[in-house]
Amino acid sequence: MEEFVGKLWHNWVTKTAGGHYPDAAVKLADVEKTVGILFRALGGDPGLKVAAATGEVHGARRKWLQRVAGSGEKQALARRDAETLRLPPEITAFPEKSLNRDLYLWLAALAASDVAPNTPWFIRNQRATQAALATFPGLRPRYERLVAAHLAGRIAPEQLQPDEAAQELAIRQALRQAATTLESAAGPGVVGLPPLNSRKSRPPQPVLLWLIAAETMTAGKLADPNEHLPPEGSGSGETEKQAHKAEQVETPDNQAPMLMMFRAESLPTWAEYVKVNRAYDDDEDPNAKNVANDLDKLSLTRDGKTAVSRVKFDLDLPSAAEDDTPIGPGIALPEWDYRKSVMLEKHCRVQPMVAHDAVPADLPEALAATAKKLRGQFAALTPQRRWLKAQQDGAELDVDACVRNHADRHSGHTPESGGYLAQARCERDLACLLLADLSMSTDAWISDTHRIVDVIRDSLLLFSEALSATGDRFGIYGFSSLRRQNIRFHLLKDFNGRYNAAARGRILAIKPGFYTRMGAAIRQAANILYEQPASRRLLLIITDGKPNDLDLYDSRYGIEDTRMAVFEARRMGLTPFCVTIDREAGAYLPYLFGPAGFCVIRKPEELPRRLPMLYAQLTQQ
Repeated sequence: MEEFVGKLWHNWVTKTAGGHYPDAAVKLADVEKTVGILFRALGGDPGLKVAAATGEVHGARRKWLQRVAGSGEKQALARRDAETLRLPPEITAFPEKSLNRDLYLWLAALAASDVAPNTPWFIRNQRATQAALATFPGLRPRYERLVAAHLAGRIAPEQLQPDEAAQELAIRQALRQAATTLESAAGPGVVGLPPLNSRKSRPPQPVLLWLIAAETMTAGKLADPNEHLPPEGSGSGETEKQAHKAEQVETPDNQAPMLMMFRAESLPTWAEYVKVNRAYDDDEDPNAKNVANDLDKLSLTRDGKTAVSRVKFDLDLPSAAEDDTPIGPGIALPEWDYRKSVMLEKHCRVQPMVAHDAVPADLPEALAATAKKLRGQFAALTPQRRWLKAQQDGAELDVDACVRNHADRHSGHTPESGGYLAQARCERDLACLLLADLSMSTDAWISDTHRIVDVIRDSLLLFSEALSATGDRFGIYGFSSLRRQNIRFHLLKDFNGRYNAAARGRILAIKPGFYTRMGAAIRQAANILYEQPASRRLLLIITDGKPNDLDLYDSRYGIEDTRMAVFEARRMGLTPFCVTIDREAGAYLPYLFGPAGFCVIRKPEELPRRLPMLYAQLTQQ
């Protein structure tokens, strides 16, 4: 009963305190695509991804009822850093749902107009607001409605201390007069924020219409390039778009922990058998995710000791004895560093490899029926002979041309065409290179019987069966990486070789490798495809995730390098196209391959059947 009454009291006092309206809530997941498109359309950095911001304790004064209810202490505010535009995961600040949605759109426009990111917070947002309203005057009515609704919910200056009231008045003036030009020492069109005079003074209330300063340290960037990390895709699939603040701390010294005192006679001499589930050290804690979500800040450290998860990771990796055979000293390739806007020459080394344990094999029986159907469908694309009319020489007479020539002679004209039919062979001047991602993440299970790598293996086999029926020239390669000096480029079928039992054996022998340094793999594949004598060359890429490696490649660095590699392939006259089973691919693939340069397969088990048909559509355009 006490719990029931307490819940009623909490709901009532929280609702009475105000500050949020759950019935008019708008979630970031509902408008994320729209906000991303608007941000890039208004001139924002196309390399930034949109993600959820974390709630932080602001320390500002709250209303009396908010203190009683314990609400309004944290606020998720928008911010922008070098890789991400972070927006509140949910906005419930206004009673109208349209206003909450407009706030998302305004924050996207403000972030796209951030003309002075290195200036103090107060001046930075004034200049960004003025730039947004000057460049996009159609946003002015929405901005004015948002300002009126936001100021109505803020604590009045009369209820604050004098120095806090001065800051509040300056914020209100800046919000109302954002479109006017105010001369000050800070620069044209902006005013400074008055300082606080007392230690007991509180910082200003959060301004929902502005950006806050970005964190100086990005979470997760504490990895040592010489230490092993968990494999890509090894985490739980039930991920949420939630961020945490991170700090780097020193490893606690537990060399001499406090001794626990106990009485030996207090130990039980016997115990009743109880049937319970006893956990092991390797078991995952089911509550770990909830505990992490409740933390305000995640502290990360590097201790140099060997952890159990790291040992498990090493055991999961292919050993040198089970590795494929290198077929050369390696190929040096460049890599794009977007931070310096420079191409790093001979920065990566691609190692062509071939499976040493691959034995010639027939097509698996489970794929025989599908392969037969695909061969029948793709046989229609096989080039057929066609008759050429009005030729000077040929196997048969062209009756229409003979009649026309006879009429021309009787009318006094000289015939301009021959009178024979000749057969000509029509050939598809097309070459396709299929590049498959064989990283460790493809070892994940998608059903009770299949892993991602199994689906990719079946797709490569059916793709080869279909193209063998058309006579198109094609090559198949796979790749994985372990830092920039060890990029494995697996030869499965080259353009000069036939698709036979040996090629099928190499495809059946593929296994998950390491990580996904996609830029170097695309460059090597583009160089191979560029040498093929064809008028049209298609570079088809199959992957299950975004570019990733142990070093900086798992950040925006990898995205930018892959984008540059795709641009280079297009400049060489190739047509790159990406096929992915990553459901989150819509956040980064349009930036890499363009809006029409990729396809997302929602159900991975459909990839073997859809890949050949997708090829047929691409080659008919």
